[in-house]
Amino acid sequence: MITEIEKILAEINTFTAGSDDELEAFRIKYLSRKGKIPSLFERFKDVLPQDRKVIGQSLNNLKTQAQEKYNLLKSEISEKTITKKGEYTDLTKPTGFQDIGARHPISVVRRMILEIFARIGYNVAEGPEIVDDWHNFSALNFPEDHPARDMQDTFFVSNPLTDTDKPILLRTHTSTVQVKMMESAKPPIRIVAPGRVFRNEAISARAHCIFHQVEGLYIDHNVSFADLKQTLYYFATEFFGDDTQVRFRPSYFPFTEPSAEMDILCKMCNGEGCRICKNSGWVEILGCGMVDPNVLELCGIDSKEYTGLAFGMGIERIAMLKYQIDDLRLFFENDLRFLKLFEGAV
Repeated sequence: MITEIEKILAEINTFTAGSDDELEAFRIKYLSRKGKIPSLFERFKDVLPQDRKVIGQSLNNLKTQAQEKYNLLKSEISEKTITKKGEYTDLTKPTGFQDIGARHPISVVRRMILEIFARIGYNVAEGPEIVDDWHNFSALNFPEDHPARDMQDTFFVSNPLTDTDKPILLRTHTSTVQVKMMESAKPPIRIVAPGRVFRNEAISARAHCIFHQVEGLYIDHNVSFADLKQTLYYFATEFFGDDTQVRFRPSYFPFTEPSAEMDILCKMCNGEGCRICKNSGWVEILGCGMVDPNVLELCGIDSKEYTGLAFGMGIERIAMLKYQIDDLRLFFENDLRFLKLFEGAV
């Protein structure tokens, strides 16, 4: 039996395998239940007592050598297979080229808007998302019974019915930043205030409870409505193109007087009428007006000496028009199929 063991050991030491099939054949031939090595162990019971020690050691050594050979060949074949696939076995090495993420379309449009206003002297100002009633409503000339103060329209952090002195809420517009600037800075003031805002609205293709705004404020001597119109004409043509058609409509906001809304010719249908423009051919992109003298006085600015203009726009609405997106919810769903469409946007 010793001679047979040495012969099998020599076969094992010289064996090579280049594929999983060859390795499996090695296992079946030597290590499986009906393989050569288990067969030798079956015959071991017939060995003479005086020879059992030597033969037993040889058998155990043979089994160990065969198992080690099998493990070594398996490791080599696995490494070759991984290398063929272009992967790395050393996890400390740099990985291969991976997909690079892209900026979210809201971030892209936000940056574009801020850059346009920066070219005409506007600075960026930001503020907290959780504010008090004064900065969100009272300082902006909202009457006590205005619908926006209701819990049906606004997310209150504290209960407005019990905390009547100073209710806390999630801001409904970035005008809160304008109020803080008017309270803390002296004119001239020329800022744009981007940020996230919250309103208690049903989520649909045209509305969401969370969205993003950019609001602007300019206060100085002799600021006029003509300055407001020229500023917004400049923005519209810079953002949407020189051929953009614009119109102003009278409107009402508690914090501006006079007030207006600015529309552009619908980019989806070129003014022919569609679902986005409600078949009117025009789409509102922002609200604007001259800062109400009461607001200036409430914020500590002499309304007889200074005048101001203000405007505000929803970034989602602007992005929908620019990229011809017809469902607002796409901006918040993190669908990679949608986001990959903006990989080239900067």
